Amino acid sequence: MPSESKTNCIGILTSGGDCPGLNAAIRAVTKAALNEYNMTVIGIMDGFRGLVENRTIHLDAKQVSGILTNGGTILGTSRDKVHKMLMGGKSRDMTEVAVENVHRNHIDCLVCLGGGGTQKTALRLHQAGGINVLTLPKTIDNDVEGTDTTFGFDTALQIATDAIDRLHTTATSHHRVIVCEIMGHKTGWLTLCAGIAGGADVILIPEIPYDLHVVADYLLERRRRGSRFSIIAVAEGAVSVEDAKIQAEQEESLKSPKKKKKAKSLSDSASVSDDTDNVHLVREPISSRIARRLQEMTKIEARVTSLGHVQRGGIPTAFDRWLCTRLGTKAAQLLARGVYNVMVGYDSGFCKPVPLEEVAGKRKTVPSNHPMIVSARLVGTCIGDKSPFSSK
Repeated sequence: MPSESKTNCIGILTSGGDCPGLNAAIRAVTKAALNEYNMTVIGIMDGFRGLVENRTIHLDAKQVSGILTNGGTILGTSRDKVHKMLMGGKSRDMTEVAVENVHRNHIDCLVCLGGGGTQKTALRLHQAGGINVLTLPKTIDNDVEGTDTTFGFDTALQIATDAIDRLHTTATSHHRVIVCEIMGHKTGWLTLCAGIAGGADVILIPEIPYDLHVVADYLLERRRRGSRFSIIAVAEGAVSVEDAKIQAEQEESLKSPKKKKKAKSLSDSASVSDDTDNVHLVREPISSRIARRLQEMTKIEARVTSLGHVQRGGIPTAFDRWLCTRLGTKAAQLLARGVYNVMVGYDSGFCKPVPLEEVAGKRKTVPSNHPMIVSARLVGTCIGDKSPFSSK
């Protein structure tokens, strides 16, 4: 006999980039809600856009059967934000429409699976329209505040690590430097963990600006000490010391209207810089730029591999399936108790509700003194700011 529940009907959507584990999470929420609490489950197609356009399907046990191991999301996804949605070629605030559709479908709580942007949009809907929301943390970047890990991260980590493992053989065979670009615009969790697990010699992440001269000297010293090859794991959002300074000056200039002219000058100089990540123009990928510059500086042959969206696809790992099942079933338990406006986080082995106000708009970055950074340095990995050989 189903248990009593304070929630009768839930809507569930997936938002942002796809990642392994979304279907496993949909399955867990739906099965627990149906089997244990006899809730009605409405699937909303293509994220918040589907909510605005009122495109829904009823989910039952048959529809979520067999999707545990499938990548992607059966509901589809999009990166649309309700307050800035492109409608008819114009950006419009569709918050009121989204809230109205929640009520039209008699949804007691909207369950949103997504990353940092999803947490913010869900909170916005709650604050603007008074609807109940609950979120699950999804992203391969592992940068959502309030949870030890996000689902999708472990699968992406395995893919990136496997790629680095495979690069070792060709790098050593040809005595090359190989630069492997890994996803991560603002945070370096994926690159750092994959770099450590794959034995990368250099790891470059957004949180610690790199100095190419330091990296070049390190590569040359490795060559002098008999190393036949070097692997560099670089996050797509890694920045050089020079670019970090430019960005800091631009951010400072934006605080004062009197400095706008200087900001424009800095921006113009950045647009022709050979090693800048601050310009939104067609330019060399960071991995290509780093490989080219290092080859010029060291005279060591360099090659580039960019993993791209391969990291976000495919079958989720056992851990991600397990994590999604735990997060999803915990979500159903909280919904049955009438606990709303929280994110279900994973903390020290337990799934716990975290108030959305505490996580929305915040990004979990890699601290410069994080134990993994310390470990990487202790095994002789160069993080780009100083050479492991400099103190010896």
